[in-house]
Amino acid sequence: MGPDKHTVRPGGRGILATAVTVVCAVTVLAAPGTAFAAPGPTPSPGASASPDASASASVTVPPDQDLEAVQAKLDKLYHDAAVATDAYNAAEEAAHKQSAEIVGLAKKIVKGQQKLDELKERAGRAAAAQYRTGGLPDSAKLMLSDNPSEFLDGAGRVLQGERATKALIREVTQTQQDLKQYAADAADQWNRLEAGRKEKAAAKKKITQRIAAAEKLESTLEKKQKERLAELERESAYKAQTAWLDTGILDEIHSKASAAGRKAVAFATAQLGKPYVWGAEGPDSYDCSGLTSQAWASAGKPIPRTSEEQWKQLRHVDVKDMRPGDLIIYFDDASHVAMYIGDGAIIQAPRPGRTVSIGGAGSMPILGVVRPDA
Repeated sequence: MGPDKHTVRPGGRGILATAVTVVCAVTVLAAPGTAFAAPGPTPSPGASASPDASASASVTVPPDQDLEAVQAKLDKLYHDAAVATDAYNAAEEAAHKQSAEIVGLAKKIVKGQQKLDELKERAGRAAAAQYRTGGLPDSAKLMLSDNPSEFLDGAGRVLQGERATKALIREVTQTQQDLKQYAADAADQWNRLEAGRKEKAAAKKKITQRIAAAEKLESTLEKKQKERLAELERESAYKAQTAWLDTGILDEIHSKASAAGRKAVAFATAQLGKPYVWGAEGPDSYDCSGLTSQAWASAGKPIPRTSEEQWKQLRHVDVKDMRPGDLIIYFDDASHVAMYIGDGAIIQAPRPGRTVSIGGAGSMPILGVVRPDA
């Protein structure tokens, strides 16, 4: 019998048990055609004579359209923060590579300088030997010899000595050129490292500014406004998920997880409930691509650190062909990534203020799907 499409089974009984504890109404994720009931209207002050109703009469909840504008602004701020986070992570990853490259070049320079010193010492010994014999080259001394046999016997040694001298000169020249190139490469890496440091600092500034602006905006809301805003966010996600499921997409997705994919899903599932922190890649907190990259690293398949590079470098697969463990890239700028776990659900590190959680795969605009273990 095929799976019951009214139940989310991310990949095993353990995952399902965890999902139930952390996701409210998770069953709607994989129920094609399910309508999400909108929360009931907020009671008017006169609708009830209870003390609670009277006490809440002083709180003015703005119309939904006003909160929708707030939600749109918050979404924009957090999206900008996500884009900047990707830039920060990219700069951080590049800095690690450049630092390693500089260390490698420094070792080559040290080794090359040692080699050059040895070659110069050999050349010095040869010059000293020539000085001690009166400055005449071996070929001249042989030509002046009265012993033809000695001349013939020594001719081979002369040729060998000339070849060795030429080889020594070539080796010295090549080593000097290598040292010059190593120094130029090191200088180039230092310049890149400094440019990356500036990019990282600019990204960090943008992240903190956008998150601070979002938090400030949220702090101006009353408790009921925040509750209603959360309802609007859930309604928006549910509406998008339902529309995605109504296309019948789950009827086409039948692929099973690979062995590595199961390991990646298991790792991601074990992180449920941990907070989102921009730039984090575990073990106590994650951002979106930090979670997916570490999950696949745990499965023995290292992948790029950022969602943008995951989209660029990993193999693209059709949505209908995706399987648990595949990564879904969201938004036109590839600024968010989540891991597909089956039955129309994903595990993701959503945004600041949220935790690693299960959500609907179609709850955000899908750019495409990539497969780390293609």
